[in-house]
Amino acid sequence: MKSPDHHHIMQRVKVGMIGLAAVILLIGIASTILGSLNRDEPPAAMAGAAQSNVVADMAVANATTVPTSEPLAELGVAPAPVNAQAPAAPTR
Repeated sequence: MKSPDHHHIMQRVKVGMIGLAAVILLIGIASTILGSLNRDEPPAAMAGAAQSNVVADMAVANATTVPTSEPLAELGVAPAPVNAQAPAAPTR
């Protein structure tokens, strides 16, 4: 008769092998799905791909803008600079 320890060890080996097979199967399925998606779309139409005409237009637009002395104030992140001649404080 086999000892209970041997039975427990064999059960753990079976569970480990089934888990390993499941992970390999999931990786294979994911690889197949992602491979078929990449073949269907042309490379230029992929999301996040740079489009040369848009990038060129952006470069031209950036070259024609006039630099300001307060870029943060222009974006609304920092307050605008105070005028050099501030109004006098009211007197009582």
